[in-house]
Amino acid sequence: MRIIHTSDLHLGQNFFGRTRQHEHDQFLGWLVDQVRLQEVDAVVIAGDLYDTAMPPSYAREQCNRFIDAMIDTGARLILLGGNHDSPATLGEGRRLLARLSTLVIPEVTCEPAEQVFVVNRRDSQPGMILCGVPFIRARDVARSVPGQSDEEKRLAVMNGIAQYYADIYAAALIKREELGLNVPIVATGHLTTVGANSSESVREIYVGSLNAFATDLFPPADYIALGHIHRPQVVGSNEHIRYCGSPITLSFDELGQDKQVLLVEFEDGQRKRIETIPVPTFQPLLRVHAAIDDLPEELAKAAAPFAADLPAWVEITVEAGDYLPDLPARLNEMVAGLPLEILRLRKARAQSAPTAIEPQPQTLDDLSLADVFEQVLTARSNIPEDRLPRVRELFAAVAAEILAGEAA
Repeated sequence: MRIIHTSDLHLGQNFFGRTRQHEHDQFLGWLVDQVRLQEVDAVVIAGDLYDTAMPPSYAREQCNRFIDAMIDTGARLILLGGNHDSPATLGEGRRLLARLSTLVIPEVTCEPAEQVFVVNRRDSQPGMILCGVPFIRARDVARSVPGQSDEEKRLAVMNGIAQYYADIYAAALIKREELGLNVPIVATGHLTTVGANSSESVREIYVGSLNAFATDLFPPADYIALGHIHRPQVVGSNEHIRYCGSPITLSFDELGQDKQVLLVEFEDGQRKRIETIPVPTFQPLLRVHAAIDDLPEELAKAAAPFAADLPAWVEITVEAGDYLPDLPARLNEMVAGLPLEILRLRKARAQSAPTAIEPQPQTLDDLSLADVFEQVLTARSNIPEDRLPRVRELFAAVAAEILAGEAA
């Protein structure tokens, strides 16, 4: 049994005013080619298929084309909901997609056994048992009790998630016994675990001070395919618990990461290998940090590897002791004729220690539409908690409409 594990595609992402549509088209085509080349039996996308709860129409069409292309490969496609995904949007066509070799698991159910699936190999024989765990919302596993402290809420959510994993794994063991076959059990998840290194494009997803789910609370599955963290990594010393990371660079601080998908192979019910498949770079990104007088030379050097038909997107951090009102205009002059597009400008003050940088206050350029809206929600304490999901859904619908109009 061979599976490809990927996650955090964020189809429809708006990146400092630029669409990622072209990159996602190229990645999805590349992924289909890898499925054929590696003779993969199943592809697991462990959450955040879309970037927003109401993705623009071009992103949904992009996903539909991908599903159509996957049918011809003979592999099963498994889509799990992430914290960016709307369960309603992701799950609206799951019965139809089930007829197209695509299993959609948009949200958790009351009965863990309902999210245990036998996934066949290409030869139509059982290849693995899937514990399909999407993003678990706090309300799915814990009740809000008046007067609870943040720590009590944190523990309630942590214990609820742990119990859900224990229950779904127990159901998987029963399913395997019923099959009478020695097939591996693969679990999924979309959450932060202890020791995982995140990036600025990853949003915290649980209440209070809960930043991570304890690794020892996962069940003893043969492989655990995780999403949410964009940096590829092994969780602790557990080779079988993996974040594959996002397949494209979703923020400037992810530069330098080797983007990848994971090929996991099982033989006779045992894990045989986990192999990294590097993902090509479809859109180059750069960071340039220099004093204003050094920038022309630094930008010219940075631009050397690139061509006009695929200019690099650049974040520039300028060391400037004084306010420079004409800085954007000066920078635009510097990159004129170079295969560079400035997407983000940051200013920092040089300190006595050459490596010490004092960041400037956060600006709107540092935030996405969703980030700004979340800050507004946080400031408005008069909105009942049970109404927040609907408020977010309505905002996402309006934002998607606006972004779709801009893309057109």
